[in-house]
Amino acid sequence: MMPYSHSTSMTNQFKLSASGLLFIAVHFVCLSVIWLGITWQAAALCAGMFLVRKFGITGGYHRYFSHRSYKTSRFFQFVLAFIGGASAQKGALWWAAHHRHHHKHSDTEEDLHSAKLEGFYWSHVGWVLSNEYDEYESKAVQDLTKYPELVFIDKYHWIPPVTVAVGCYLVGGWIGLVWGFFVSTVILYHTTFAINSLCHMFGNRRYETGEHSKNSLWLAFLTLGEGWHNNHHHYPISCRQGFFWYEVDITYYVLKTLSFFHIVWDLKAPPARLLKREAMIAGQAEAAQAEAATASEPEPALASR
Repeated sequence: MMPYSHSTSMTNQFKLSASGLLFIAVHFVCLSVIWLGITWQAAALCAGMFLVRKFGITGGYHRYFSHRSYKTSRFFQFVLAFIGGASAQKGALWWAAHHRHHHKHSDTEEDLHSAKLEGFYWSHVGWVLSNEYDEYESKAVQDLTKYPELVFIDKYHWIPPVTVAVGCYLVGGWIGLVWGFFVSTVILYHTTFAINSLCHMFGNRRYETGEHSKNSLWLAFLTLGEGWHNNHHHYPISCRQGFFWYEVDITYYVLKTLSFFHIVWDLKAPPARLLKREAMIAGQAEAAQAEAATASEPEPALASR
């Protein structure tokens, strides 16, 4: 449906799509908290809507639809698509298609949002605001397009967030709408996008992955476990991104709990060989060499991208 090529000249970096304008508008609505204030009920609604919808992104859009790291029923598959869609990050098919492409071309000129090549702004929000990626390559998600209900909710991806917004208003009025939907949505946006940007710029590398993914403890807390990004790029189909017990991965804990009730099953784990100290030491040495080699390379000219 679309060619995966882009131009990040200064002009194109600041082109806005219609959805990009809505994205900006959501941020401006949040300023109304100055007049509305906050109540404990509004704060609780904000936290609840963040956590539920964050799992829709991490456990649904990312680990299920993008990487198929576990199995579930057709019904719960749709539930995940709806909850993830409620985050106002478009549909599951759009999200998964672009994410799969990112993994295939991470930190190369074909990458949609390389922080290494394009910088923080483009990797964090620039590519989202741009009108270059409103469509997606359907062949990249042909395992998902066979489900008409997923195609429907992807096409009409405004239904889940509008449903949540209306629900927040019915529960808490205007203050419930602003805190429960708008503020929590902005937090969802930037914690999700920080993985694309900050986790390819700052943190620690355990494995050499051929690109610049990093592990980040503080982002792991903010994103329910997504901050173990170098782990993830080393073995993307693992349902568990925190490879060790001390690497907090709340998304995995939730999925593991759901597996006890047979709501999800066949959770894929990293192979034992990846967890051996020798493999990690080798990975760290290779990563250091790769980082040093890359640092000595001249930055490609902007016009060539």
